This record gives sequence, C-alpha cells and structure tokens, in this order.
Amino acid sequence: MIRAPIGRPTEILLVEDNLEDAGTTIQALKQGGIRCRVSLVRDGEEAMMFLRREGVFAQTPVPDVILLDMELPKKDGREVLFEIRNDDRLQGIPVLVVTASAVHRAVLQAEHLHIDGFMTKPVSLDQFITAVKSVRRSRLAELVLA
Repeated sequence: MIRAPIGRPTEILLVEDNLEDAGTTIQALKQGGIRCRVSLVRDGEEAMMFLRREGVFAQTPVPDVILLDMELPKKDGREVLFEIRNDDRLQGIPVLVVTASAVHRAVLQAEHLHIDGFMTKPVSLDQFITAVKSVRRSRLAELVLA
C-alpha cells in the first residue's frame, strides 16, 4: 500500500539562466518523486528580488531550498550567496550549489560562504535526488526539535 505524502510540497527556488539545464533539473525532481513546487528565476538580481519579495515577486512563497547556479548574468551566484548569508531573514534557507565547475567549491570555501550541498553538472539523478531529500529531512528535523 502506497501512503500519501503528508504536508505541503517543498518550495524550491531554482536560480538557473540556462533553460535546458532548468528543464533537466525540474525533470529530475519529477522523476525522483520529490513533491515540490519549483519557482524559476534566470539571473542573480531576479533571485534577490524573489527572496526579498520585491516588485512582481511580492506574493512569492519563501523557498525551503535554493538550487543556485554559479554562472549567472547580472549578479553571479557567489554574490547571491553572499547576500543570502548576510541577510538575517534569508540566511537560514538551505542552498545547494549546482555548477559546471568544481572550482567554485574551493572559492566558496575560501570566502567562508556556507553551502548546504554542492553538485557538479551534469548531476546524476541519484546524487541530485539524495541531496534534495537530505536537505528536506534536515529542515523537518529542525522544525520538530525547535
């Protein structure tokens, strides 16, 4: 007997400028059976407007997880991550960095920018699903223990 999922879907903010990569990510989530709602923004400035609920994003949901590409127009992923980690309202949101370059991990560590997961493109479906589910479980544990 299959049990119905309890609670609301995970709110995911996908920050990705490449529509093909965004489609692959959304498809992986769907195939992995992750119950979620994905909001897509395509550059760093849009990401920060979304997170701060400014302008057209005034009614957007607060994401449970951010999937952040590092190579973004207008404001790169490092700048976005820096702003997230230095904003009291946003710093608790888990961020999974998804990038084509493993070099970004060393840069983020050198700058002491905390990330909750790191995946190099192309990400295997199993690796991706495991990372997203792990963040979801840790967030639920925090809520139960709080």
